Amino acid sequence: MKKKKFNLAKEKISFGTDGWRGILGVDFTLERLLKVAAASAQELAYQKEKKNNKIIIGYDRRFLAEEMAEAVASAVRGVDLVPLLASSSLPTPSCSWGIVEENALGAMVITASHNPCEWLGLKIKGPFGGSVDSYFTDSVQKRLDAGGISIPIEGETERIDFRKQHLLGIRKKFDIPLIAEGLRKLGVKIFVDPMHGSAAGCMSELFSSDGDGLIREIRTERDPCFGGNPPEPMKAYLTQLIKEVQDSIQNSPLSIGLVFDGDGDRIAAIDEKGRYCNTQLLMPVLIDHLARVRNMSGCVVKTVSGSDLMRLVAEDFGREVLEKPVGFKYIAEEMLSRKVLIGGEESGGVGFGHHLPERDALFTALLLMESIVAENKGLGEKIDSLHARYGESYFERIDVTLRDMDMRRNLENFLKQETPSSIGHKSVLKVISIDGIKLVLDKSHWLMFRFSGTEPLLRIYCEAPSSAEVTSTLYYAKQLIENSFG
Repeated sequence: MKKKKFNLAKEKISFGTDGWRGILGVDFTLERLLKVAAASAQELAYQKEKKNNKIIIGYDRRFLAEEMAEAVASAVRGVDLVPLLASSSLPTPSCSWGIVEENALGAMVITASHNPCEWLGLKIKGPFGGSVDSYFTDSVQKRLDAGGISIPIEGETERIDFRKQHLLGIRKKFDIPLIAEGLRKLGVKIFVDPMHGSAAGCMSELFSSDGDGLIREIRTERDPCFGGNPPEPMKAYLTQLIKEVQDSIQNSPLSIGLVFDGDGDRIAAIDEKGRYCNTQLLMPVLIDHLARVRNMSGCVVKTVSGSDLMRLVAEDFGREVLEKPVGFKYIAEEMLSRKVLIGGEESGGVGFGHHLPERDALFTALLLMESIVAENKGLGEKIDSLHARYGESYFERIDVTLRDMDMRRNLENFLKQETPSSIGHKSVLKVISIDGIKLVLDKSHWLMFRFSGTEPLLRIYCEAPSSAEVTSTLYYAKQLIENSFG
């Protein structure tokens, strides 16, 4: 089998949509991490009127993640602040919850989220419990460029079980015994796939004894290689979960699967028909539940790559819809400035104004199950009802790995300067450049090119009223790239 190659040239430290990431041992090294951690800690202290001097530090299940987190603790001590280290690997949202519980300056989490196993990174969370904005990371970048000196200080670090705090907090926001009873009456079986990541065991703990015989978790053991695939909740990586759901349907016709990414802030699902459901389908279900069943107020915030079905459902309930660049920090900004019902990304991150200004896959999972019980309908049936009302919607995303960051930059310039005016036989009606290049062709039919902020990767998105149109549109996009750049 041909070995996968990756770029061994060290890239400049730069911040993407959610922190800094790089290939472990090449871009992401201990020397660099100590500098970034110290600069980030100083900026967290500078940005907030200091009520205390605590910074929470968490980590996922990746190779050397805990050891790197301990190094971050020494960097925090070196700038005269107090590190609070998670007692075990944990979902990133647990650190955000911990910020609020401890009234901390912020958090730093060692994780590369959904990236392949050779990557490691640092997510930075602000005092409000969500991702910091571009202004913050630009300020950190200036500190790094200025070359300030800080000396890490070794020492004993207080360890706190932020994971447990988070799970207890979520339990208080739901009637879990009622949800469990409703699922049992419907004959539902829940399969959970944490993809070997740090959300392993969380759903079982949330339900506790109420989940006996109801919830089954797979791939819970730690595997820093994540079974050979990136820990991203995409259909291609969910063969085992899909099979578990399909095999169970004979005995439990409403069985569903829930999947969380490597650090537990993204979600996808498998419905009772064995259909893969990313947030393009889950978000409309949640909008409908929160607005119609719960009768909650607030606007809807979606990223530019989000399905038009989100807009159609939200506007039907008279809700304002805001469209933002990819990256939950843009959604968090809205949550901090106005009343937001729900905000989400195509890639699996969903957050709620009445919870945290942060993605939280566990909270989203419980809300999905609550919506099933509320109407005694399976997830697939709920999705089909929305399609019957608002029109069919099919979506697919393909990722194209590029040779290096130079090729990425050249291709990005090409798409900006040579933007297509038509796709096949359809004219481009509108070009949206909020983030990448989005070509609108018709109602619920669009094609989008967007480059990863952390790696040499081109993401190509398409939504259309039929799967055939999705396939043909993506084929055109791939041909355009191959003909232009080989």
